[in-house]
Amino acid sequence: MKIAFWLYFFMFIAFFDLHAQYPILTPFALSLGAAPTFIGWMMGIYSITHLPGNLLAGRGVDKHGSRRYLIFSLISAGIVLLLQAHVTAPWQLLMLRSMSGFVLAFLAPACLALLASLSQDPIKQGKLMAGHGVMHTLASVVSPAAGAFLVAQAGFASTFQSLGWLLIGTGIIAVFLVKGNQGSTPAVSRHLTKGYDEIQTTGFRVIPLRFYLLPLAVACSQGILFFELPLQAGGISGILNTGLYFSLLSLGALVTLCMLFLHRYSPYVRATTGVLGMALAFYSMAANWNIPLAVSLVFLGMAKGVLFPAMASLFIELSGGKRLGTVFSLQSIAMSLGAFLGPVLAGQIRHTLSPYFLAFPLLMLLLVTVPPMRKRAKAERTAGQTPPAVG
Repeated sequence: MKIAFWLYFFMFIAFFDLHAQYPILTPFALSLGAAPTFIGWMMGIYSITHLPGNLLAGRGVDKHGSRRYLIFSLISAGIVLLLQAHVTAPWQLLMLRSMSGFVLAFLAPACLALLASLSQDPIKQGKLMAGHGVMHTLASVVSPAAGAFLVAQAGFASTFQSLGWLLIGTGIIAVFLVKGNQGSTPAVSRHLTKGYDEIQTTGFRVIPLRFYLLPLAVACSQGILFFELPLQAGGISGILNTGLYFSLLSLGALVTLCMLFLHRYSPYVRATTGVLGMALAFYSMAANWNIPLAVSLVFLGMAKGVLFPAMASLFIELSGGKRLGTVFSLQSIAMSLGAFLGPVLAGQIRHTLSPYFLAFPLLMLLLVTVPPMRKRAKAERTAGQTPPAVG
């Protein structure tokens, strides 16, 4: 499993670079003279351009394998960061962020396909995918504080250059370590095609479209947080605090992700608990309760650590475990749209209302709309019926 180790290394570096930019992008945009409204669009554009890249990557990896897309994504994202070090105007940053969203969209599908091809045993595949989640979480714990520290010590330009060369160097390593047309083999393709043909007529339950409001609203609330937190922490002057705050958020998520006993409970119960926890955390930050911001962020991270695995399990259960590629593609689309809408809306209302107040009713609305659908779906499964195509 030597290749698995290197794949985890590639993903850790990519996630490290991505999360290291969270606390510094808003202060950097402010230093260029960008207004909060523009910053909202800048953060949202990344998710919009990420979407077509994901769609292209899915078909490309299946057809050509993972190697070329893995290398292209790492090196291209590094070049974008090098260019970002020389930005002098907000519109230039907007263009480069849109390019970054597109090229990085190829990385995760390429790595996940290559990981899945390393074993035909479902149990081993599950362990390999779990490793992907661990790398993502670990990177998100250490990188925000590291990114903020680098900016405080060396400035924005040197930080972007360092992160860019790190990605380019990782891409060059991948040239020598990832060999051949890996990521999709004929045997695997035939197996997947056969399985897909079989489930066209058996076992698949269409998930009501209203269920996709869950990932959309959750991603929207996250986008609001990523927009507002750096501004709340003080912008350029509070960049170190911003980095620590984002690291605390990820640390909270890591705590509950390590609580493996939570998987014994219903995914619906876990998802509902996670949504409620996120909503209360946002309300505490908006209402100025006598709760330190750091405590609210750790609690918010713990709620995320409960919610995200539960959300995946919930979609698997509702679909009957069939056509998961389609199911998770729709989930990714919903999350990309939510991640776009969150910072854009927050930028529009920030001068009149705390963006956290927008996240709170959005999440509470899920608690009103999701339970009836969940009960209906359960009743239909018990009766042996198929849920309708739309909710």
